[in-house]
Amino acid sequence: MGSREVLGQAARLASSGLLLQVLFRLITFVLNAFILRFLSKEIIGIVNVRLTLLYSTTLFLAREAFRRACLSGAAKRDWSQTLSLLWLTVPLGVFWSLFLGWVWLQLLEVPDPHVVPHYGTGVVVFGFSAVVELLGEPFWVLAQAHMFVRLKVIAESLSVILKSILTALLVLWLPHWGLYIFSLAQLSYTAILVLCYVIYFAKVLGSPESAKQQALPVSSMTDLLPNMPRSRAFVNWEEAKLTWSFFKQSFLKQILTEGVYDIVNNLGSLVARLIFQPIEESFYIFFAKVLEREKDATLQKQEDVAVAAAVLESLLKLALLTGLTITVFGFAYSQLVLDIYGGAMLSSGSGPVLLRAYCLYVLLLAINGVTECFTFAAMSKEEVDRYNFTMLALSSSFLMLSYVLTRWCGSVGFILANCFNMGIRITQSLYFIHRYYQKSPHRPLAGLFLSPVLLGTFALSGGITAISEVFLCCEWGWLARLAHIAVGALCLGVTLGTAFLTETKLIHFLRTQLGVPKLADKMT
Repeated sequence: MGSREVLGQAARLASSGLLLQVLFRLITFVLNAFILRFLSKEIIGIVNVRLTLLYSTTLFLAREAFRRACLSGAAKRDWSQTLSLLWLTVPLGVFWSLFLGWVWLQLLEVPDPHVVPHYGTGVVVFGFSAVVELLGEPFWVLAQAHMFVRLKVIAESLSVILKSILTALLVLWLPHWGLYIFSLAQLSYTAILVLCYVIYFAKVLGSPESAKQQALPVSSMTDLLPNMPRSRAFVNWEEAKLTWSFFKQSFLKQILTEGVYDIVNNLGSLVARLIFQPIEESFYIFFAKVLEREKDATLQKQEDVAVAAAVLESLLKLALLTGLTITVFGFAYSQLVLDIYGGAMLSSGSGPVLLRAYCLYVLLLAINGVTECFTFAAMSKEEVDRYNFTMLALSSSFLMLSYVLTRWCGSVGFILANCFNMGIRITQSLYFIHRYYQKSPHRPLAGLFLSPVLLGTFALSGGITAISEVFLCCEWGWLARLAHIAVGALCLGVTLGTAFLTETKLIHFLRTQLGVPKLADKMT
């Protein structure tokens, strides 16, 4: 499979991910609005923060490293060894769910059982649901490696929609169940998700004449199960060592980046998660399939290296433009967003300052996501280990800086410490990318430079919207607020128009690779 074909598949995967993220956020928003009519905000808060964090942390620690390692260089691997390695996520998930469940029940503050009943059951079921989802990990990785876009869309959409319907029905009929409702819905979500993948592969592998069956490295469902071959090792030890290196990195990243205050965190990172999470996941697979670890750029197929450089440049430009837009307009509209979202309770306190600081963090978060997406796909095992050592040294300085800045300027200090942490990580990745392409004619880091006209437009828009905020937001009534919104919409339109005229290379990339019309035609 050529690099341009892989690029097209990765772009379709990213586009489908974008659509799924928008769908899920819309469903979640509507569902929360419905549930609030029947259940207390304390129960919903425990589900959305405590239990969801338990579930996501268990999954992240159990599978993230395996995904990164097992989606690299798929064309040159023994898939029976890779699949056997992936099944190790299940016992690892059992360990993390038990350990984190103990932390959630014994070390963290337990909610008042009269206000939030059945908390212990919720912890157990959410932890168990993470283990259930890990049962589908070998199927998921195999599907991602072969870019089965339609499977991902159908499986995730169906599981989320059925979970939402079940939640709404139980809330309507049995609101006194409390956390039992969300526990049962979460378990049904993971079970349906895994079943979709299992049923799909059972159907494909049961049809020998299927083109997809012939493209797969397995011929039956039993080939997907772990096996103990006599002639070779149970797993590929080089792949296992790379997984261990990524695990150490994932563990440190989780320690360094967890947190940053519930409402501000959710509002501030919403656009970044909607746009960049599916892009990072999909293009990590692209870079991992196109580039070879352990090899210098000059020793690889030059067409693949050139395509990878062009894609990286466009992704960096997209991340920079999106992050700058959020930062520039976020500064002037943080107070208004919080006022609309939570009223004077949020907009009159430290909330606007926190959200403005977080807008800056989102800019760094977007750039770091793209740079690390490439870096982790191209690094050798030894380079990953060196990176982990740097991360370990960084963790101590991050904790010290967090302590100093938090004492100096409160909650904003913690966000600024995260900005420092993200800046160091970006610097490391940029250094790696510069060295990787140093001996080649390609300069993908040019994606971090904008035209002077566009930079001037950003600066002018920031100034105008800041003045508009002073005179129109948020004590002068809704007419003034609408005028403030109109000023922002005009400035945003001018800024996007300038970007459209000056960043023609990026516009071409978005049209040809991430366009939604193309997705509809090519989804397979």
